[in-house]
Amino acid sequence: MTGEENATISTEATNDIVLRTRGLGKNYGRLRAVDGLDLDVRRGDVFGFLGPNGAGKSTTIRMITGLIRPTAGNVELFGRDPRRRRSEVMRKVGAIVEEPAFYRYLSGRRNLEILAAMSGGAPRERIDEVLDIVGLADRARDKVAKYSHGMRQRLGLAQALLPRPELIVLDEPTSGLDPQGMKEVRELIRDLAQREQVTVFLSSHLLHEVEQVCNRVAVIHKGKLIAAGDVADIKRDEAEVVRIGVNDPDRASVLLEGQPWVSAISADRDRLRVRMAHDRAADANTLLVAAGLRVWALEPEQRSLEDAFFALMESSNDG
Repeated sequence: MTGEENATISTEATNDIVLRTRGLGKNYGRLRAVDGLDLDVRRGDVFGFLGPNGAGKSTTIRMITGLIRPTAGNVELFGRDPRRRRSEVMRKVGAIVEEPAFYRYLSGRRNLEILAAMSGGAPRERIDEVLDIVGLADRARDKVAKYSHGMRQRLGLAQALLPRPELIVLDEPTSGLDPQGMKEVRELIRDLAQREQVTVFLSSHLLHEVEQVCNRVAVIHKGKLIAAGDVADIKRDEAEVVRIGVNDPDRASVLLEGQPWVSAISADRDRLRVRMAHDRAADANTLLVAAGLRVWALEPEQRSLEDAFFALMESSNDG
């Protein structure tokens, strides 16, 4: 491969990265809140940033958005250093880092008009458009004081969308919402990624929500990155389990224990939990049926993101 071809591939790879951190760190006195963090967020991602309380998620987001300075390392947005070309870079970024603050005695529309004017202005058509995107077009003339918490969150998203950003950064966007509000914000985030072609970077401790909306995640613990990748890869468990329902569990256990592709068997209520590769389920079924047993269930266990998260936390604590 020629040097020119290598340069082309490198440029394409760089252009695909919307947000990158390298060796990112933040100290508060002796407390190391974020420690050598490397992240890559690609264009089109809905990227979940996960960790327990105090892991360093909010500190990282404040460094990404320029609200605080790193102690070490750097942040790149769209391949540029935002500290040197802040106005050029940050106009491509929308963010909700804390609960949005609005003039409660004014309407949702008037709030957006004022906030847009503070940052260079936005045409009336764009304000109408973002209100429609977040589902507030029919409540735009109502005072914000009459809005629910979920509606204020959506108005905050409308504000972040005004400049047509390429990246939106959200810190706990469903915090404090009831189940209906969570559903509305989750669907809105998914729609933003698909319809508006916006890359989304969101922190959350609500793993079920993240699993439903994100395609890639990173997990941090005590300021350090402990896992990153596609959601499906993070969830994958090398020690797979198949739950088997059979009319004679004791005899089935004896038969299965003798197979080289079975590593462990345990009872779980009316079924056996057999630790083996999911693609061996058909072999287990053939073996048991050939022995005259009646198999009434074969269910490969699918690990949830929450299961994977707690396994990562346990492994990190043990380390």
